[in-house]
Amino acid sequence: MSWFESFILGLVQGLTEFLPISSSAHLRLTAAFAGWEDPGAAFTAVTQIGTEAAVLIFFRKDIARIVSSWFRSVFSGGKHKDHDSTMGWLVIVGSIPIGVLGLAFKDQIEGPFRDLRLIATTLIVLGIILGIADRLAARDAKGGRHRAVRERKTLEELNVKDGLLYGCAQAMALIPGVSRSGATISGGLFMGYTREAAARYSFLLAIPAVLASGLFELKDIGEGHVSWGPTLFATVLAFVVAYAVIAWFMKFISTRSFMPFVIYRVVLGIVLFVLIAMGVLSPHAGESVG
Repeated sequence: MSWFESFILGLVQGLTEFLPISSSAHLRLTAAFAGWEDPGAAFTAVTQIGTEAAVLIFFRKDIARIVSSWFRSVFSGGKHKDHDSTMGWLVIVGSIPIGVLGLAFKDQIEGPFRDLRLIATTLIVLGIILGIADRLAARDAKGGRHRAVRERKTLEELNVKDGLLYGCAQAMALIPGVSRSGATISGGLFMGYTREAAARYSFLLAIPAVLASGLFELKDIGEGHVSWGPTLFATVLAFVVAYAVIAWFMKFISTRSFMPFVIYRVVLGIVLFVLIAMGVLSPHAGESVG
């Protein structure tokens, strides 16, 4: 991997990680369209450490409060209990599904799941699901002519069942094209949470899974065409860009819907299918043969 490739891929990772459009799909597609070799699951996982560092800094006050309260709960034998300590436990519970499934399907994630036809399918399907969830949230916010406005839930109302369902939704992002934020936000909207609550918990829930995945994949960097220097460069760049994206995205969803992302996903998926059908792009373009 050249330094130029790492620059472009780091930029793509930072821009797309927290938007509901799938960073893993965009890294795969960027390499395929540019004629580069697929950067692979290990490169994706390690550069995500950079984007999660942006989360840690952006939500540092929330995270410090949650971690501190969680430790007090542990060392007090459960006597200390408040919303923050509960959030700590719920993040742990919600991280179980993706941890178990990630280990169980590691070979598929690094191989068959990177087929561009599957990515096109997941882009479209999750896009439609996100669109439906977003319309439900908008309907509840406005209310109908003959019914009262439905009050949507905040994170203070998060419980173990919802935390686990959030975790199951996040686990779907193991398939490139699904999108970690897209899946968890959709799950949150279907469960009746506000857009802001769904997005905030999506970011917090991703921290353990992404950091664990990135650290686990560190051993594979340096093998094949992906070397340490360009990977670290891409990771730092992803951190800088991701921080700006988080700040913008949290402001965006406070007043706007997810429909622009829905349309983008569906159109990109359709274009991808057309290019593959016409023979312009191979579904295995750029895949490593090693």
